[in-house]
Amino acid sequence: MEAGYPKVLFLDVGGVLLTNGWGHESRQLAAEKFNISYADMESLHNLIFPVYEIGSITLDEYLDTVVFNHPRDFTREDFKSFIFSESKELPDLLQWLKAWKKDCGFRIISINNEGKELNEYRIKKFALHQCFDAFVSSCEVGLRKPDPSIFKLAMGIAQAVPKQCYYFDDRPMLVEAARRTGINVFQHINFESTKQIIENIQTQP
Repeated sequence: MEAGYPKVLFLDVGGVLLTNGWGHESRQLAAEKFNISYADMESLHNLIFPVYEIGSITLDEYLDTVVFNHPRDFTREDFKSFIFSESKELPDLLQWLKAWKKDCGFRIISINNEGKELNEYRIKKFALHQCFDAFVSSCEVGLRKPDPSIFKLAMGIAQAVPKQCYYFDDRPMLVEAARRTGINVFQHINFESTKQIIENIQTQP
C-alpha cells in the first residue's frame, strides 16, 4: 500500500460478530413464545422493516404495525425485551478483534443494516466501540445494503479509496454489492478463516 494510504477494514456486524439483531429465526421463536401468527407477522415485517432500518420509524412504530395492530395478552415491554435478548455474541471473532485492534494500524468501521434502538443496544451491550472507530449504520445514514451508496459513503467517511478497503460480510449478495464499488471483499465463513485473511492483509505491503 502506498505511503499515506492506511488500510481500512469494513465489517458487517450481524452474522459476523453478533447474531442478527432481529433475524427470521428470532421472529419464529417470538411467534411461538407469544402465540402469534408467524405468517401474519412476517408478511407485515417484510413490508415495513426496511423503513425501520433506515431510521424513518421507531421500534415502537414498527411494532405497532407488525405485532400490536390489535390487542395482545402480553406487553410491549415484554416483547421488546425478547427482541433485545436475541442479540448474542458469536464465538471468538469479536474478542480477538478487540485485542488485535490495539496495534493493528488499521481503521475499523462497521457497515450494517440496523434499526436505531437495536443498533444502540448492541453497540453498548457488546462494547463495540472497543473495536470500531466509526459506525456506518443504516438507521443513521438513511441507506441500507445492498445499496452501493452506503459503501461509497463509508469510504468517504474513512477518506479512503477502494484499494485500501477490505470488507467482510456473511451474505454473498452483500459481498457482491460491495465488490461492485471496487472494495476488496471477502465472505465471512468462520472465525479461523476470517482471522487468517485479516492477518494476511496486515502483512501485505
